Amino acid sequence: MIRVLVVDDEALVRTGFTHILNAADGIGAVAAVPGGQAVVAVRELGPDVVLLDIRMPDVDGLTVLAELRRLPDPPVVAMLTTFDTDEYVEAALRSGAAGFLLKDTDPEQLPALIRALAEGRTVLSSQVVRTVVDGFLDQGGRDPYAVQLVARLSGRERAVLALMAEGLSNTDIGDRLHLSTGTVKGHVSAVFEKLKVDNRVQAALVAERAGLLRPPGDGVAR
Repeated sequence: MIRVLVVDDEALVRTGFTHILNAADGIGAVAAVPGGQAVVAVRELGPDVVLLDIRMPDVDGLTVLAELRRLPDPPVVAMLTTFDTDEYVEAALRSGAAGFLLKDTDPEQLPALIRALAEGRTVLSSQVVRTVVDGFLDQGGRDPYAVQLVARLSGRERAVLALMAEGLSNTDIGDRLHLSTGTVKGHVSAVFEKLKVDNRVQAALVAERAGLLRPPGDGVAR
């Protein structure tokens, strides 16, 4: 059972997400609370995944995210919002969020997104993907600092990073590279350390900025 905590300032949103999650196989909403109760609820209930509103009147979602990231065993956190502007996407991903979902995400897709988050995969709503690619990430060339960070990786680590950035789980990466899941986990940890990042989303950002994910001949200046 994947245990999910919903954090939002609107009671209607909390109720809606709770009903959708509780109706899905293998997923359960352990609680739905406003922002001011989020940290206490996580400590008491130990959810696997937290859906966290990024803009709330009682407390800023990014502040809550920072507090959750400091916990000894932090849950996976995906940000919820009605906005898909660059500033919100960038702030959420830079603060360590593992995903970014709009509140009007198709209810039929939500359970699959929750399962992906619980598996350690990067999750972005389709509307957010375009914002990330066209706005936050696509700077018209490679970032020299990102290139320098990626250069620290071994060939195998770069392969793991590229597959991680595609959203593959550790098991899928192992199947693709013919490695055990334990070996993949070791490579992922090394990638995080060398890139100076905390999660798969941030690693994917570095990979994109370094040009690791750009196909040859795409017309982008090198």
